[in-house]
Amino acid sequence: MAFTLYSLLQAALLFVNAMAVLHEERFLRHVAWGSDQGIGGFGEEMGIKAQLMNLIRSVRTIMRVPLIAVNSVTIVLLLLFG
Repeated sequence: MAFTLYSLLQAALLFVNAMAVLHEERFLRHVAWGSDQGIGGFGEEMGIKAQLMNLIRSVRTIMRVPLIAVNSVTIVLLLLFG
């Protein structure tokens, strides 16, 4: 498989899909990445862990509907062009 722009976009789509399906109670809490852990107080710098949890939570919230559309287009393109 050649390294093309399409394969790069497909890899990014798979990565965003992986972030979107992470379930907080089933998986993230068991590896100590729950919502109640790593939250700082007012005026404190958020750590890397808290920033990543905010990113995962934002992807799950905002990208739910666009991911359905982008996944559908990707599936149709793969069925048409192989």
